[in-house]
Amino acid sequence: MDFRLMGIDAPLFHTLQHLMNAAGEDSDKPVNAPSRNYVRDAKAMAATPADVKEYTNSYVFVVDMPGLKSGDIKVQVEDDNVLLISGERKREEEKEGTKYIRMERRVGKFMRKFTLPENANIDAISAVCQDGVLTVTIQKLPPPEPKKPKTIEVKIA
Repeated sequence: MDFRLMGIDAPLFHTLQHLMNAAGEDSDKPVNAPSRNYVRDAKAMAATPADVKEYTNSYVFVVDMPGLKSGDIKVQVEDDNVLLISGERKREEEKEGTKYIRMERRVGKFMRKFTLPENANIDAISAVCQDGVLTVTIQKLPPPEPKKPKTIEVKIA
């Protein structure tokens, strides 16, 4: 929009027009576009289904990891309350004379994050991968003992 065509010729309107033209030049790039890292992490998380169970004395996280070795899986706790399960499934090297007709198995990085409850004992975590299923068990902290009322002796003067 050219403000001069409308009969408006002031420095303020020239600045406004300049800003409008500058915004139009970058219109192909969204203003609030997510970063590449965010998109990659979101895809990795969406492709890693998990079950979470609560027992009387523990929390159990079950994640399918078909075909992965224990060295390909990393289980860690971040910020004292976030369980992070991550790893990478690598593509098999193609052998001479072999070509893929179809590739449907997922390869690449995977990741899941879970915010742990306050009563999760992050010092008592175990992880076992058996038959392509990762099971992470986190023990619960014992419930806090109820506070006993404090009795104060009253002296009469």
